[in-house]
Amino acid sequence: MADLINLGLNAAAGGAFGIIGTVLGRIAGFFERGQSFKQEQARWAHELDLHKLQMQMRVQETELELALAAQEGSWRGLQASIDAEARLGRASLWVINTLRLVRPVLTLMLWLITAWIFAQTQNGAIVEAAVFAATAATLWWFGDRAPKPALKV
Repeated sequence: MADLINLGLNAAAGGAFGIIGTVLGRIAGFFERGQSFKQEQARWAHELDLHKLQMQMRVQETELELALAAQEGSWRGLQASIDAEARLGRASLWVINTLRLVRPVLTLMLWLITAWIFAQTQNGAIVEAAVFAATAATLWWFGDRAPKPALKV
């Protein structure tokens, strides 16, 4: 009889250890899935960062291409201006001097007209519009002649 009880206790203990092993395996599996999920999240965050960096790189490439196109267009305009002047051939000195005085004379006349408007009118909006137009024209006429900053690559 003792053998039978011993045999039953051994079977019960084996079953209990089997169940405990299964429970421990399930708990370990739960933590493994949590760790795997954390690794996936880290991988997704890394891929997201890579995509953001690639998008920034594309934006910078586009800006650089636009800057290069603008610079190239400016050089083409300058070359066209030089070619047009070269096709004129030789001109007398007074014609050349007259051509070079066009912008300064127009600017002086524009500012004199602006000063006359300022002195004659009492309407502030008209004066502001005249000053705005004179300033814009002056900066447009002479700002184009300023040296361009070097392109940083």
